[in-house]
Amino acid sequence: MSPTVLPIVLIVDNDSINRSLLAELMQNDCRIIMAGDGESAIARAREEPDIDLILLDVSMPQMDGYEVMKELRQEPHTAATAVIFITAATETGSEEFGLSLGAIDYLHKPIRPAIVQARVRNHLKFVAQRKELERLADRDGLTSIANRRHFDLILERAWWRATRTGESLNLAMIDVDHFKRYNDRHGHSAGDEALRRIAQVLARTARRTHEVAARYGGDEFVLLLSAGTDLESMLEQARSEVAALNLARAGSDRRSVVTISCGGVTADVNCTPSPAALLRQADVLLYKAKRQGRNRVVVQRCTPPPEANSC
Repeated sequence: MSPTVLPIVLIVDNDSINRSLLAELMQNDCRIIMAGDGESAIARAREEPDIDLILLDVSMPQMDGYEVMKELRQEPHTAATAVIFITAATETGSEEFGLSLGAIDYLHKPIRPAIVQARVRNHLKFVAQRKELERLADRDGLTSIANRRHFDLILERAWWRATRTGESLNLAMIDVDHFKRYNDRHGHSAGDEALRRIAQVLARTARRTHEVAARYGGDEFVLLLSAGTDLESMLEQARSEVAALNLARAGSDRRSVVTISCGGVTADVNCTPSPAALLRQADVLLYKAKRQGRNRVVVQRCTPPPEANSC
């Protein structure tokens, strides 16, 4: 049985006593991370992309909770993160303003432990339910791996993250060779099963955090792999594993099996103008693999030339 994954809660308060009190109340239900000011809160949210809930103090020096909230809403991976404001203010206008920014609730100081625990637990249940619905909506119905909608979202987030870190992106487009012939000979049920088995191979390739294998449409798949990955080696392994499935292909040679062609690109984000452009590069390389005879991998590294902003 896999271990239970605790929800992640970020506590932001410039008062260390308040931070410790809140952390102690929730330590058995959550994984707690903390920040003592607005700037460090934003930095922690960037470093930890899977935060489920943020408890955010309104009154902090330099950068108050409202300013932090506005910054969080501007960044793709924190735009929908649930936020509960914590405040000592009692004015209705203050609470209305916070809710208008997108906060899901308000907690008032002095902290009442039973109220905090109940509200946090309730909101975390809602977050978990929402994530499960999103997970189901993000799955491809046939293969159970990610669908195109989810992949496009993950790629956008990865692109945004890479612009800050300077890391490269590894992207590959994969197509099943002569898949129409396979469907025509063996039938669509067999074709569906072949796609499911190929998807399982690709899913095993994308095992790390932030990696994703997706069905992009029809018999076309896409992979996003971590920075530092030997993309060509990983794609060659996937190509070999698909061939090893021994899915008999239609044709004069009954010994032939279903294969895939792969086009991959490793690129710095300042080498291509957008995620869509990166996809186009991978697609061009995929069709190069097909023109060279299929059942092969073509990979290219894209880096900006010296004193240039694009390649």
